[in-house]
Amino acid sequence: MTLLVTGGAGFIGANFVLDWLAAHDETVVNLDKLTYAGNPETLASLQGNAHHVFVQGDIGDAALVSRLLAEHQPRAVVNFAAESHVDRSIHGPGDFIETNIVGTFRLLESVRSYWSGLSDTHRDGGVAPTKSSFRFLHVSTDEVYGSLSKGDPAFAETHRYEPNSPYSASKAASDHLVRAWHHTYGLPVLTTNCSNNYGPYHFPEKLIPLMIVNALAGKPLPVYGDGMQIRDWLYVKDHCSAIRRVLEAGRLGETYNVGGWNEKPNIEIVNTVCKLLDELRPKQDGTSYATQIAYVTDRPGHDRRYAIDARKLEAELGWKPAETFETGIRKTVEWYLANPDWVAHVQSGSYRDWVSKNYAERQA
Repeated sequence: MTLLVTGGAGFIGANFVLDWLAAHDETVVNLDKLTYAGNPETLASLQGNAHHVFVQGDIGDAALVSRLLAEHQPRAVVNFAAESHVDRSIHGPGDFIETNIVGTFRLLESVRSYWSGLSDTHRDGGVAPTKSSFRFLHVSTDEVYGSLSKGDPAFAETHRYEPNSPYSASKAASDHLVRAWHHTYGLPVLTTNCSNNYGPYHFPEKLIPLMIVNALAGKPLPVYGDGMQIRDWLYVKDHCSAIRRVLEAGRLGETYNVGGWNEKPNIEIVNTVCKLLDELRPKQDGTSYATQIAYVTDRPGHDRRYAIDARKLEAELGWKPAETFETGIRKTVEWYLANPDWVAHVQSGSYRDWVSKNYAERQA
């Protein structure tokens, strides 16, 4: 049996592929465009693994996707492919519209054509998937729900969509397309909406890896506004286990929120990272990394609070996160300290140019 994973060289997708192949003999066909955030070095341990088939390509390339589906006959497609950074979407929304909306539409159409041609019964000795056993799992974000005030209940699956950035609007549109393809055409879909992920192989434009990388380089630690924006933090390995569980037993057409039950303001996250670095890699002058914190102009339209209510996933499918924030953040900092070569390579080129330009603008 085979899975087609899109965006499997990005942060969450690559962690999913690595975890899947560590536990299964099932082949993964990994389709990734290898934009700035898609890093083949993350998958280096899979070199020579016959169960990992990597293909560089775009989910919007209908001919390529249709060929892969016909050739490999996957029993499921897990869609991680997306432009995913809010700041980038503010500076250049076009890529987000093209990948997250148009790309998802084209992927859905390719998958629908493939699924429509599957048999209703097992063929080829039961190896090929059937129409009823096939699944399309779409991975999305809690940002589609908008922003919460301090006393509001956490986002449940029934919360209305109120996206506030080009990124979240494009992901909301992709969620609606997936839902529509299920209700209109019967495509067997599942959707997950997750809170903020962190962990190994995270591209250092997001808060936690950026703080680690900048701290070690002696650079300012840029904190938006007052730093009191609240997020629910989810260790990436826990997210991957949730996706596996939804793929295994989720009800067709349903959405499942995935969260870590870890609501924390951004400034607390930054201070926690600094304390761990003070312990694990103390500065030679004896000062704390917290002295590098620099408050910068807030992001336009910055949502004040996100929080995920993951009780549906727990009640229906028995999933709970394995990591607390304290255990997960320590593992994350330790991973970055142990993998300086990966960090150095991923910081080169377009990423470094973009961060240098945009963070310089915000601090000016």
